[in-house]
Amino acid sequence: MKNLIDIKRLEKSEIERIVELAQEFKTGVRQSSVAGKTACLMFFENSTRTKISFDLASQRLGMNVIHFDGASSSLSKGESRKDTFDNLKAIGIDTVIVRTKEDGFIDNSLKELAAPFSFVNAGDGVTAHPTQALLDYFTMREKLGTVAGKKVCIIGDIAHSRVAKSNFALLSKFGARLHAVAPSYFKPAKTDFPVHYHDSLEEGIKGADVVMLLRVQKERLEGAFNSENYIKKYQLNSEILNEYAPNALLMHPGPVNRGVEITSELLDGEKGKTILEQAHNGVFVRMAVLEIINTEGKA
Repeated sequence: MKNLIDIKRLEKSEIERIVELAQEFKTGVRQSSVAGKTACLMFFENSTRTKISFDLASQRLGMNVIHFDGASSSLSKGESRKDTFDNLKAIGIDTVIVRTKEDGFIDNSLKELAAPFSFVNAGDGVTAHPTQALLDYFTMREKLGTVAGKKVCIIGDIAHSRVAKSNFALLSKFGARLHAVAPSYFKPAKTDFPVHYHDSLEEGIKGADVVMLLRVQKERLEGAFNSENYIKKYQLNSEILNEYAPNALLMHPGPVNRGVEITSELLDGEKGKTILEQAHNGVFVRMAVLEIINTEGKA
């Protein structure tokens, strides 16, 4: 694994390797082998959890961390992306962690580079967010033991969600039963995975083992969004969850829009604690990814 670009490109064995190593870091039985290497955080989109998680993961591994500011970089002076990356490589960067609005950013960059370093996709456009899916799977496996045969229902803005796409890609590899709840305007035109869509929230989550909520990505929408209608039909609260999926694991990749996709009383209750565990587990999963890429990923 020279780069981490998309879950679809990973074998099951590679995913299991990441998860197992993350567990070793979490329990403290594994030490870093990449101390002294340098990671560059290149975030062209706003981020809290992912950016800080990668920053902390890199530091815990003993890596040097460089924060790249696109607005104040030579990119803003007209320097090409190729020249920027070639110079970063020459300066001594080992891994670039990228968050961007551009779909296929890393693939497009790799085509231009003669001697590329390793890339990690921290979220690109509406295409993929592989480390989020990995940490979600890590959390599910901790709580459920396995996802094989489990009903996983994702609710919300599926069409614009790189998190949903990466989770569908990963969970389908491990035999989960994939369901989704979304209004017609949030359903993707096509899907590469066997996902059963529902218009009804209650029908979709009935008997689910995992219920994952997504925020409405207003920054990616064209035109007005009627939040009142969405809340009326698709907002999850304790009453609905307890009636239709009382034993479900409640998850959310964040950021959460309180009072839109989920009520505060559910978010702040016992069920909502898993959402914070996801963020906690993300550090160990990203440590594992950076460790593997910088040691084993030589091919």
